[in-house]
Amino acid sequence: MAYKKFPALCAGGCALFLALIAIAGGSMVILPGESYRGALPPLEREELQLRDRLRQHVVQLSGTIGERNVAHYDSLVKSAEYVKAELRKAGLSVSEQPFAADGKVVANLEVEMKGTTEAQEIVVIGAHYDSAPGTPGADDNASGVAALLELARQCTNLRPARTVRFVAFVNEEAPYFQGEEMGSVVYAQRAKERREKIVGMVSLETIGYYADQPGSQRYPAPLSHFYPDTGNFIGFVSNWNSQSLLRQAIGAFRRGGVKFPSEGVAAPAGIPGIGWSDQWSFWQQGYPALMVTDTAPFRYPHYHEPSDTPDRIDYGRMTRVVQGLGKVVEELAGK
Repeated sequence: MAYKKFPALCAGGCALFLALIAIAGGSMVILPGESYRGALPPLEREELQLRDRLRQHVVQLSGTIGERNVAHYDSLVKSAEYVKAELRKAGLSVSEQPFAADGKVVANLEVEMKGTTEAQEIVVIGAHYDSAPGTPGADDNASGVAALLELARQCTNLRPARTVRFVAFVNEEAPYFQGEEMGSVVYAQRAKERREKIVGMVSLETIGYYADQPGSQRYPAPLSHFYPDTGNFIGFVSNWNSQSLLRQAIGAFRRGGVKFPSEGVAAPAGIPGIGWSDQWSFWQQGYPALMVTDTAPFRYPHYHEPSDTPDRIDYGRMTRVVQGLGKVVEELAGK
């Protein structure tokens, strides 16, 4: 997850904005189903196996390989090779979208599962595999890539009505964030040029850190007035134009039987954090898109730090999130 510095909002501005939200933004808080509350049951055998695979991916990307970006080009290439190898190990065919960034060849990596009855409609599940400068990027974003790999593996035998693409994006982090050499920008622009009908994009972004202490969760103004102050949930985040996708996705997560807290927000893209990942690139092309996140800098003390290491991740809770996301993919795909 990348971000830009933002100005403080004055108290009067917040009050006005809250009033506008109350009038026009009910979608910020009114979502299908209810967030799970209560103790989390122990992981069962298959869940433990999934947990171990998720840990393996995070350790390999952020522990063994470490910082991976154009400035650490060899490591970026190694991480791409790891992603491709894991997808191929699952029996999936990987295509590449290469392009130049600062004179070096980088690539988005894609697996496509062709739809049966609605093949022209496309669902994209994405995560960026680069890390920010100076950090090994366990939560940001080896956690998202690990989820991407396991969701793709789970969907190997899926026969979706819609075409489903799993995409590992390069160059989400600075200095490429929201620039022409950001991997998802290149991808979304190409999709638009080809007149592809992307009906939903889900960005898997920092999904591995959770905390049970009151006050462990913060928000940009004015969201703190609406959401819990304990960082034990997974968040679904979209702009207003993608609120239908948000409702469908979080509804599928909550109906799917996975016992894990979830919160959702559809809000103006200008609120800090709302557009801080690859979903932003799809919004620029008019496609509906959302982000699934642990909220990164609003919760995680090691965000964009050298201490964002594999031992910080809660693999048990991350396992439950990935299980729930499997239900989201199935519903969006029209299984």
